[in-house]
Amino acid sequence: MATQTTFLDTNELVLNMGPQHPSTHGVLRVILKLDGERVLGTECVIGYLHRGVEKIAENRTYQQFAPYVDRMDYVAAVSNGLGYCMAAEVLGGIEVPERAQCVRVILTELNRIASHLLWLGTHALDIGAMTPVFYCFREREEVLKIFEKYCGARLTTHSFRIGGLQYETYDNFEKDCHTFCDWLDKKVDEYEELLTTNRIWVGRTKGVGILDAEACKAYGVTGPVLRAAGVAWDLRKAQPYCGYEKYDFDIPTCQNGDTYDRYIVRMAEFRQSTRIIRQAVDSLPSGPIKGKVSKVFKPPIGEAYVSIEAPKGELGYYIVSDGSVQPYRVRVRPPSFVNLQALDEMCRGALIADVVAIIGTIDIVLGEVDR
Repeated sequence: MATQTTFLDTNELVLNMGPQHPSTHGVLRVILKLDGERVLGTECVIGYLHRGVEKIAENRTYQQFAPYVDRMDYVAAVSNGLGYCMAAEVLGGIEVPERAQCVRVILTELNRIASHLLWLGTHALDIGAMTPVFYCFREREEVLKIFEKYCGARLTTHSFRIGGLQYETYDNFEKDCHTFCDWLDKKVDEYEELLTTNRIWVGRTKGVGILDAEACKAYGVTGPVLRAAGVAWDLRKAQPYCGYEKYDFDIPTCQNGDTYDRYIVRMAEFRQSTRIIRQAVDSLPSGPIKGKVSKVFKPPIGEAYVSIEAPKGELGYYIVSDGSVQPYRVRVRPPSFVNLQALDEMCRGALIADVVAIIGTIDIVLGEVDR
């Protein structure tokens, strides 16, 4: 659908991109205001996938609701489960054993890698590079195999429980993790060889979708988009959880805040994640995998907010308890939803082709946006 209007003696075109467009990464509708090929402004129309997950939480017990969170950012289901379980544990005053915390770190970092692999493959495909998507899905398959061996599921894993873990690690779990990390590091070198200095890739990403540090803070943008603007903010360092303070790793940052820098930050995060996984696997303690949790989980009256560093940014859960077996209120702060606010700022003055690259570089999942 396209309509043409006259504004200040110029022709302004209003064009719908989506909600069925493959490059919108889900059912996102973007209304573009154009002057020829140049973008004057954008408006995101969401809600095509709305499922009312937060309202469902009020009609389920705490344990029953846990699998639902995996369906929000289904690309990073393990991280979703971690944030929710941690919020419930804070509410109920539950102490999680060290072994469970260590396994949680390993699985969430593997999940970060899987999420970034899907991002890189689809982002490159949007821009016109076909080879990376085959490579990235090949490597992602190895992560999903580890998840499948561990808990029987590949995508929406429901791998954590309130208080710790449901399942003990399988035989050769540590060996599989080490083998994968060694393998991935070589593959990341291949990705960079394909893209980092590729003149078409550089031409399509450098100087495109710039969002500086002040704009990031104003919009509440977090994750790789914020770090690409030069802000070294990572909740694993700033507010450590699950024992992250014990691991030696860096926070990759860049300065320009453009699409290229966001790519560079995520490529560096691959290597930091494998670094964390190796340390966690080598220091995996023995002991129980679940803390003391009653079969009927009834946290005292109160409220809790817990946030973690998900692959896309800060993922927060706010839970209010009225003392019953069901939460009185649940509110999720999803990074995809918050980061999407900045799309208009990033697109102004760009070309239509750049809009596709910018949506890809934010790395959104509409299941998390619409919840």
